[in-house]
Amino acid sequence: MTIENKPSITTEQRVNDMRSALEHRGTWLYLLLEEAEKAGYDWEGFARKAVTRCGRLHGEANFTQTENLKAFGKEFANELYSKIFEMDVKELSDEKFQVEFHYCPHVAAWQKLTKDEKKIEKLCDIAMDGDRGIISAFPKFRFELGDTIAKGGKGCTITITKTK
Repeated sequence: MTIENKPSITTEQRVNDMRSALEHRGTWLYLLLEEAEKAGYDWEGFARKAVTRCGRLHGEANFTQTENLKAFGKEFANELYSKIFEMDVKELSDEKFQVEFHYCPHVAAWQKLTKDEKKIEKLCDIAMDGDRGIISAFPKFRFELGDTIAKGGKGCTITITKTK
């Protein structure tokens, strides 16, 4: 098959591929932390630090460094990630960016691995440290986590506000 005859990947296929990859990452995180727990480690402490650090690196490397919350919000809730997480932007203004996620590949993975709702809630909050880390790369922004799918909510709500 030549490049000219190669079928293009549809947006739907990209969304499904990314969801699978993120679900795999959720599985990987769960199993890694489960093995750490079996070995007697305080996995929550080191996991939070590592995930926050990863988020910060991601925020610094993959987002335009800006004080413009609208510009940041458009990058954060781009077309592909909006479809992957079924994002609904509730507000995007100069002072506030609020988005609700209606699907989470990580929670979907964890629910296949355990019925322990408290553990899933804790894993979710640790995963959200990635988003907290992203926002930490923006000194003029503040992150707030609202309801989450892991806690039985209709979605995960994050609010990012501009500080004075």
